Amino acid sequence: MTEKAEQEAVVTSEAIVETFTKEDVREGTETHEENVEPTEEDWKTLREVGDNVPLSAFLVILIEFCERFTYYGITGPFQNYIQQPAPPSYPAEQPGAIGKGQQTATALTTFLQFWAYITPVLAAIVSDQYLGKYKTILLSSFIYVIGLLILVCTSIPSAIEAGAAFPGLIVSIILIGLGTGGIKANVSPLVAEQYQSKAPFVRTLKDGTRVIVTPQATYQQMFNMFYWGINVGGLSAIATTTMEKNIGFWSAYLLPLCMFIVGIVVVISGRKRYVEAPPRGSVILEASKVIKLWFKTRNFDDCKPSALTKTNPELAAVATWDDVFVDELRRALKACVVFCWFPIYWLCYQQITNNLISQAATMLTGNVPNDIIQNIDPFALIIIIPIMDRIVYPLLRRFGFPMRPIIRISIGFLVAAASMAYTAGIQSLIYKTPPHFDHPGDEVNWISAAFQIPSYVLIALSEIFASITGLEYAYKKAPQSMKAIVMSLFLLSNCFASILAFALVSVTEDPKLTWMYTGIGVSAFICSILIWVFHGKGDKVDVQEDAIARDESGMEEYYKKTGITIDKEKQDNVNEKEA
Repeated sequence: MTEKAEQEAVVTSEAIVETFTKEDVREGTETHEENVEPTEEDWKTLREVGDNVPLSAFLVILIEFCERFTYYGITGPFQNYIQQPAPPSYPAEQPGAIGKGQQTATALTTFLQFWAYITPVLAAIVSDQYLGKYKTILLSSFIYVIGLLILVCTSIPSAIEAGAAFPGLIVSIILIGLGTGGIKANVSPLVAEQYQSKAPFVRTLKDGTRVIVTPQATYQQMFNMFYWGINVGGLSAIATTTMEKNIGFWSAYLLPLCMFIVGIVVVISGRKRYVEAPPRGSVILEASKVIKLWFKTRNFDDCKPSALTKTNPELAAVATWDDVFVDELRRALKACVVFCWFPIYWLCYQQITNNLISQAATMLTGNVPNDIIQNIDPFALIIIIPIMDRIVYPLLRRFGFPMRPIIRISIGFLVAAASMAYTAGIQSLIYKTPPHFDHPGDEVNWISAAFQIPSYVLIALSEIFASITGLEYAYKKAPQSMKAIVMSLFLLSNCFASILAFALVSVTEDPKLTWMYTGIGVSAFICSILIWVFHGKGDKVDVQEDAIARDESGMEEYYKKTGITIDKEKQDNVNEKEA
């Protein structure tokens, strides 16, 4: 290879290397052998374990912690901020500011969720084609900060009295939605991108035990950690909902702003450590050309350049994609079909961010603010995720049942259905309780809000099976050059859930709420069954599909086609630090 060609093909296996292959953190022992491909017999007799998680992945998780601390910290008080009128003084028995009622509050919180999950698509395109994940996250962070500043300034008492709270809230929602969408689309692919091994291998531990280290188990572990970090950050709502009640909303929004500034510092300070695939520039055009060609041939194999050299040499000569990209795109499109079921799941989940808060306002909460009860969900996740990750999943793998993605997603929908069924039962019980029965309005019936706890715990359990697995599935099945785009399509399913929630706004009032929860629960139950029926066979080929990847020479050729280069010296420095 000439010197010029070597400079063009700087993306080699040396630039993107495996990290942490010297010791198995999961097992806590040193290893005697590495990178031995498992045989068919090994797959039958050896258990699967996760590999070591790179330090840079924990840095990305810290970024997400700060962002989620901010997001949940400001959205936790939103329902009361919009629904309830401003109290005469603080501490307040029922905090409020704008006084627009439950329907408006539910509509606006639903819109924020809708907006925050449609903006990732735009951010993903910017990331995968132009800026890359790091720069997109940084740009989104600055937009986010502007929205937070407006929210804090318009929530001070004088601004509320002057009528600035409502327009300030609308502008803030738009900017915060843009910011969080840009971060959301890129941060989860970036955390998984820190682990570069694509193929399973046999590892012999110090005690002589032989295990199969798989990317599947490793990504499952990484996304469990990632989601755990999200929910530790989500506990910020405990502080902000307490502050809204005792001090005022301006203080509840100032705390998340301060934490987000810390997050920006973390983003910038770690810029030299991240392992990041460069933006490809033509990825959307490549994907559209392959899909267009598929409509003509009805066979993805016929879209590969190796096949086009025989059937269409002119197109093969100018094609910027390779055979592996076609296989990756086929795998990603199959995953996107699975995402189509998720709006029903997210519709179940969204109830804990609005309607269950309003439900608690009609129950006895003692001195606890009604919107603090939603924090049972992150508390439950913080406890259950380590149990699942360290005990349940490894135990199942030990007995030869690794729980592939589709079965986990199906179980997640089933548990979400159970949560909604229980919530419908509690709503019915509220309507049967004096003194206001099925028209409590803004008053309280004599029933304890503790009855809500199982609703939140069940939703938390469903997140472990459905939400975490969805993030993992989106990353694993996406083409290497389209990680953020496919992740944004998964997140987009939440947007469609918000549209469904908008359609249900008319029934988010007494005495219709029991039937609303029942309908949502039945829908999730039906989806749980259909997901397994239509997609269950995908678990049988999960490992084979995840193994689709380029070797060293293929990586060089793939990047050379569009002249993409990365800073090899930077990557080498990152790899040295990780090692």
